[in-house]
Amino acid sequence: MKIRANGIEINYQIDGPEGAPWVTMSNSLSTTYRMWDPQVVAFADRYRVLRYDQRGHGGTEVTPGPYSFELLADDVLALLDALLITHTHFVGLSMGGMTGMTVAVRKSPVLRSLVLCDTSSQDPYGDPVGWQERIDTLRASGSMEVLIESALTRFLIANTVKDRPGIAETVRAMIRDTSVDGHIACCQAIMELDLTDRLSVISVPTMILVGADDLSTTVQMAETLHQNVAGSELLILKNAAHLSNLDQPSAFNEAVLGFLSRL
Repeated sequence: MKIRANGIEINYQIDGPEGAPWVTMSNSLSTTYRMWDPQVVAFADRYRVLRYDQRGHGGTEVTPGPYSFELLADDVLALLDALLITHTHFVGLSMGGMTGMTVAVRKSPVLRSLVLCDTSSQDPYGDPVGWQERIDTLRASGSMEVLIESALTRFLIANTVKDRPGIAETVRAMIRDTSVDGHIACCQAIMELDLTDRLSVISVPTMILVGADDLSTTVQMAETLHQNVAGSELLILKNAAHLSNLDQPSAFNEAVLGFLSRL
């Protein structure tokens, strides 16, 4: 489904019973809302689940970059407003977590809680040269194909790729279908991210979750979030890389649902 919000067409999906508490799920760089498929089965019997594609990704409109996380936060807030959602839990992974943090530091009253998965409060690479090399490579090739296999080794542990080829192919397809322009514009947003000194203003209940084998947004980065968000919970998932929700869906679902049930 699509709806116009914040000046663009945003692609979204809603599952779960009407009248149930809302949970909004926000995707990572180079994926779509389908990255949350293993969560919907577990969540939608007790929550009204909103998944959406961030700007420049999936079925959501690609606009000229660079983007910023203020813009991406405005997108989801406008989407919630357009759908008449006044309160929601928020689950974001990587870029989705960065978007959620940006909403939270603005102290938006729409947030009931925040689950930050495999993410960072500042540019996780800290290397503008490396980012520019990626951008130049993508512009020269005109295709996401050049990033697929290297991204896959960061996104999933080797056992997932070997033993669950369907998951690996789904991730490859999401990366392949991502707009080059949308990817670059979001990379430029990540390059400018710097929220660490503002995390102390987050007042909603917060869970921080990270894969033990995440090389993109590391355990140390998760610990920084935990140290700076008062009262937050931290969980490290074993045998999980950057897309920990896909590497360990059962453990991920149990952890997040357990957190939400205590609120």
